[in-house]
Amino acid sequence: MGLFQGMLGNLQEVTGDELAQKYAAYLIAGESIQTGFKLVRDTLVITDLRIISFDKEGATGKKWRVRSIHLDSICEVSCETAGFGLDDCELTISYIKSPYRRSNEIMVVSKTYEFPKKFNVARLYVQFEAIAQENLRRLNE
Repeated sequence: MGLFQGMLGNLQEVTGDELAQKYAAYLIAGESIQTGFKLVRDTLVITDLRIISFDKEGATGKKWRVRSIHLDSICEVSCETAGFGLDDCELTISYIKSPYRRSNEIMVVSKTYEFPKKFNVARLYVQFEAIAQENLRRLNE
């Protein structure tokens, strides 16, 4: 990963073996890593069940905040491809944060991830859009 790209906040793809060595302790029994991305200090791991964000905090980076977006809660996905200059690719995932998905008041939040200009964001967009479409079909039955 280039330091310049990392300083800009761009995620770089990381091998599954490297991710498994470092983050296996955070996986649920039977969960498997599909792919992952790394910033200078933070990591994004995509498994067959969820998206896990590992955000290092503090000066030493020994303190972590771990957050999950369950794949079955994703309801909308959008992407923005890179333009001219220093523009990056972005993938925004909107997901249901409410504990009860069939309640009268559903809380939806979004998280945006930035990728380097040369990254093919369409691949992830299609993958997460298929999940969102299936979730919406299931929720509206």
